[in-house]
Amino acid sequence: MTARIVTTEPDVDRPPAPRFAFDRHTWKEIAYLLSNLPVAVLGFAYVVTMLATGVGLAVTVIGLPVLAAGLLGARQLGKAERGRARALLGLRIEEPSPLPRRRDEGFFGRLWSGLKDPVGWRAMLYEFIRLPWGVLTFAITLTGLFVLWPVLPFIVRGLTNADRAMARALLSPSDELERRIAELESDRGVVVDTAAADLRRIERDLHDGAQAR
Repeated sequence: MTARIVTTEPDVDRPPAPRFAFDRHTWKEIAYLLSNLPVAVLGFAYVVTMLATGVGLAVTVIGLPVLAAGLLGARQLGKAERGRARALLGLRIEEPSPLPRRRDEGFFGRLWSGLKDPVGWRAMLYEFIRLPWGVLTFAITLTGLFVLWPVLPFIVRGLTNADRAMARALLSPSDELERRIAELESDRGVVVDTAAADLRRIERDLHDGAQAR
């Protein structure tokens, strides 16, 4: 009778348990927490600037386009944050789908799609609340390197777990309903284009038939 050996693949999204010895995962988490402050300062400054400019100029013609451009830029900030979390925390978050674009929607249709983009708004919220968290994590981690180093891996793991939860909540793709709405809008655009092509073909056939007669 032979015993079967069952092997299970490790969960690559979950780092190993913290230990008193600093391994490479702990050093990556420390680097992530120390980089929180400068990254948070840049993100906060961007969000405040774009919101203040867009809302302040909303009574003019350029206010809403500025706000839509700010949301589009916030998407790129979210992409950079997902990359940083993937490289230093081993956290893999799927990229959200791009904004749906239809050829017949025109400038104001594209503007409205950009203004109601939930991915951009969540990325702005993420950057807005990161400043106080970045100050806190930077101070605790830097102090722990000199004072609390025996238990620093456990502190770092708790702080980065909060970072993981924050990134999953605000930087993940839209929920199933939003994805379904985007798919329906895309399908509607295809149907409209197909119907327009059929209508042009019928008109051309009628025109050619009338000329022949």
